[in-house]
This record gives sequence, C-alpha cells and structure tokens, in this order.
Amino acid sequence: MNPRISDWRGKRVWLMGASSGIGEALARKLADAGADVALSARRAERMAELAQGMPNALVLPCDATDAAALDAARERIVASWGGVDLAVYLAGDYVPMRAWEFERQAAERMIAVNLTGAMAFAAALTPLLLKQERGQIAFVSSVAGYRGLPKALVYGPTKAALINFAETLWLDLAPRGIGVRLINPGFVATQLTAQNDFAMPALLTPDDAAAEILRGFATGAFEIHFPKRFTRLLKVLRLLPYRLYFPLIRRFTGA
Repeated sequence: MNPRISDWRGKRVWLMGASSGIGEALARKLADAGADVALSARRAERMAELAQGMPNALVLPCDATDAAALDAARERIVASWGGVDLAVYLAGDYVPMRAWEFERQAAERMIAVNLTGAMAFAAALTPLLLKQERGQIAFVSSVAGYRGLPKALVYGPTKAALINFAETLWLDLAPRGIGVRLINPGFVATQLTAQNDFAMPALLTPDDAAAEILRGFATGAFEIHFPKRFTRLLKVLRLLPYRLYFPLIRRFTGA
C-alpha cells in the first residue's frame, strides 16, 4: 500500500513537532539508524540541544500554524538536501474538556495545531513530493479520533478530521507514487497526557511509541496504530451502534 522503509541510512526526514515527546524520541531513533533529520518546532534552543550529536541534522524553527514559515523551512531543506524522503507531522495540542468547560480560545488553538497546521504542512510538501515523484508524508493523529470520548470534546474532532484528511490524501497521492501514512497512538506519557486525571490504559513511553512507528514504516500499511491490545478494542467499539456504544463508553470511563 505504501513504500516500505526499513533501512534509514541516508534517508532525509523532516519532523514537524520534534522538540519533545514522541517527536523527540523519533528524532533520536532515526538519527541512530543513520537518517538525516530536520527538526522543526517553536523551541529553537531545545532543538539545537537535540541536534547535538546528530550528523547532518538541520534545525528549522517554525510554528506549525505558520504556513509561510513551513514553506521557508521546506526551501531550506531543498537547498541543503535537494529533497525529502519522509515528512512527519507530530505537532499537537490537547486540553481535556467537557461540554460545561468549553473554552473557545483553547478550542481554536487545538484546531489550529492539530488540523489546520497539518493541512498547511501537506500543502508545503505535496508540490515537492510530486515533483520528486517519490517520498512519503505521515500524520500523527490519535485513537481519540475513532469515535466520541469523554474529555475529548475538541481534541477528538480535530483528530477525526485529520484521519479523514489523511485517508483522502492517500486516495489522491498513492496512484502518483507518493506514500501517505496515518499514525494513531493510544496513550503515550507526554507533557500533554500528564494533564489527564484518570488511569490511562496501556500507557506507553515516547521511546516505545517511536519504536512502534519505525516498525510501522517497515510495512506498507497506511495506518500505524499501537499498542494493539488497546487500539484493536477501540476499533471494535467504533463498529457498534450508538445504542450500545454510548452506554459501554460511559461504563468504561465513568463519565
């Protein structure tokens, strides 16, 4: 379904959202595997620290919601490397929210980072990938986008939209030789999930998540989802009619 990547030596990889969490862990693993890594996020100093010891690493500070900055970062990559083999959108924002806690500004920020930024990233990359006639683009979404969940009042819809966007992008680009990947993690211990006040089942470390992502790229799968013991259950739940789904979710989550 997608070109497989198992040998990362010399691969040119752009990571948007690389300063912490899964992005940081993935950057380290890719560099250790021999890839050339371009690091993008807002925190320039943090990325400079991360780039130390990474041969040929590029530090490209930019805000995921700034389309002009994304275009400029792409041009620097082309000038330095001549192209890109894989670009991964890892930027994300999360604020737990129930209906009676709705905050418009927080909602708009999540939409901008989780969805609009991903679309701007795709807009910056797609012409280059088509010109190269090869390469891949990947988006880190979430299993929270499968169906409605408590405390994911805005986060869930942004991830659901991102899933749909990636699916549609694959339909357009795969016939032209461009790979599109969708990455749907379960719970991963990061600064964002640290806001949760509930037990997170099958919680992974960022290193665990990065390892799962690399294993996924070694396959041709469109969707890379993990941990399977958790994501497969959610995939079954999403098939249920609402009259069964709603009471089950309320029972499991205590909502």
